[in-house]
Amino acid sequence: MRTEAIWMPETQQRVFRELAAAFSRPGEVRDLGALIGGADGRRAVLAVLMDGEVTLADPHQQVAAADWPMLQAEPGPVEASRYVAVSGREPADIQPALGTLESPEFGATLLVAVERLGEGPMALEVSGPGVRGTRQLSLSGLNAAWVLRRAEWTAAFPLGVDMILMDERRVAALPRTARLLMTRGGD
Repeated sequence: MRTEAIWMPETQQRVFRELAAAFSRPGEVRDLGALIGGADGRRAVLAVLMDGEVTLADPHQQVAAADWPMLQAEPGPVEASRYVAVSGREPADIQPALGTLESPEFGATLLVAVERLGEGPMALEVSGPGVRGTRQLSLSGLNAAWVLRRAEWTAAFPLGVDMILMDERRVAALPRTARLLMTRGGD
């Protein structure tokens, strides 16, 4: 039996570097396609971020049953999990952990599956640390309610959530420090 590339340490290191670059340049689309050997980019991100020390909530059943043993993450409730895998098409009707003033780092990271990054009917203007001026991010498959809820969740900075938007090949990070303006609505 051959192990998929996304479970191999060298692939995970490369994907991790792409995620770090994405967080340092909010809203910039990073292509993982050449790194993941035909695997789904959403699974690759999960493979990199999960281990036996983190909790993962999966309210929209984004994680395949066969992947849970490989991820080693502990399933948890949305409101207490460090990571929350969601479908961007679904309503933003969850309440993730926002951290506390003493420990804002305990705010959740939302892993948001979208249809397409880099093109689509929705356009976000991203600004803030890591962005010179503004950056445009086009995408499809994201319910506009996620953008509105994210504004609520990050309003009491340093509390809030970080978001990783993911499609089959690409990722874009929206840390809680990034400011978003929806300039064109979604599908």
